[in-house]
Amino acid sequence: MELHDQHAARGAHFGEVNGAGVVLHHGDVPAEHAALRATVGVVDLSGRSRLCLLGNDRAEFLHGQVTNDVKSLAAGQGCYAALVNHKGRMQADLNIWRLADELLLDGEPGMGAAITARLEKFIVAEDVQVADAAPHFGLLSAQGPRAAEAVRTLGWALPEQPLHFCAVEDGELGSLYLMNHPRVGTAGFDLFAPVATLGNVAERLIAAAQSLGGRACGWDALEIARIEAGIPRFGVDMDETNLPPEAGIESRAISYRKGCYIGQEVLNRLKVMGHVNRMLCGLRLAGDALPVRGDKLFHGEREVGRITSAVRQPMAGVIALGYVRRDCAAPGSALRVETKNGSADAVVAALPFEPVNG
Repeated sequence: MELHDQHAARGAHFGEVNGAGVVLHHGDVPAEHAALRATVGVVDLSGRSRLCLLGNDRAEFLHGQVTNDVKSLAAGQGCYAALVNHKGRMQADLNIWRLADELLLDGEPGMGAAITARLEKFIVAEDVQVADAAPHFGLLSAQGPRAAEAVRTLGWALPEQPLHFCAVEDGELGSLYLMNHPRVGTAGFDLFAPVATLGNVAERLIAAAQSLGGRACGWDALEIARIEAGIPRFGVDMDETNLPPEAGIESRAISYRKGCYIGQEVLNRLKVMGHVNRMLCGLRLAGDALPVRGDKLFHGEREVGRITSAVRQPMAGVIALGYVRRDCAAPGSALRVETKNGSADAVVAALPFEPVNG
C-alpha cells in the first residue's frame, strides 16, 4: 500500500495486465518513453509473477522442464527460457535466476498460477517445492542508457554482465538482489527488494533517475520501448499456438546442447529442417489508426499473417509486431492490414526499429 500511495502522489494512472495491477503512466507517456530511450526510467514491475523453486533437486528438475540450460548456471547467473509442451508449443516464458539456495523465476503478470501448475504436474519423487515469492519481494526496474549510473548511486556493486546478478545485504533495506537485465534493448537493472522496504528503495531509485534527467515510468511507455526493440511478450506476441523459433527468441531461449527436456524432440527436429513457415516481424503502418491483436495482414489478396502488438511511436506514427509468412517477411515487403475501421498499408521493418529523433 505504501508504494501504491507513492505512485498515486506522483499522479499515477493505474490499470491491470492479466488481472495484475500495474502503473500505466504518470500523465505523460511521451516524456516517460523519452526517459527510457535517452536517460533512465524507473518502472514498478511488481505486477509480474515471481516464484521460487526450493529443494535439492530444483536445478535438475527445472533443467528438464525448460528450453535453456539451467544446470550450467552458477550462483549469481541467470538465463531466459521458454516452457513448452510435448509438441514444442509455448506455455510461458521465464527469466531464471540461480540464487545460492533456490531458483527465482520471473514471468509475465498473471502467469504465476499457470506456471506453478505446469511445474507441479511433473514433480513426482523429486525434492522440489514451488513457492510464490510475490508476497515477499517486489520488483523495480531501471531501464535506459543511464540505468547503471542511477543504480550505482545506491552504493552497491553492479553486476557487469547481462543476466548476472549480485546479492546485496543492506542494513536499512534488507536482503536484495540486483540483476543486470536489459528489458528494452538498451541497458537495464532489475531490483528484487523486500516488500517492507520497497517504497524506500523506489524513492531512492527515482530520485537518482531524476538527477540524471530521468523519471518514474509506467507500463505504457515500457510497452512502446519493448515493441521498438522487437522483444515479444508472452500472452500478446506469443502464446500456446507458437513455437519459440517463430517468435524470434531461439538464440536467447533455447540450448541445443543440453540434455532432454519436454518438447526437445520437436524443437531439435525443427532446427534440422532449418526454418519456420512464419516469423515475428516489425511493421510500419500508414495513417494513425491503431490495429488490434488479431487483425489480419494481406499480400495482395492472400492472407499472410496477423498483428500481435501495435503502438503509436512518438514522432514516427504507428508501429507493430506481427506474424508474417516467411515468403513475405523480408524488410521492405509491402502488405496491407485489415481492421474493423478499414485497411491500412504496412511495410515490413527490420527489428529492432530504427530510432526516430524528435
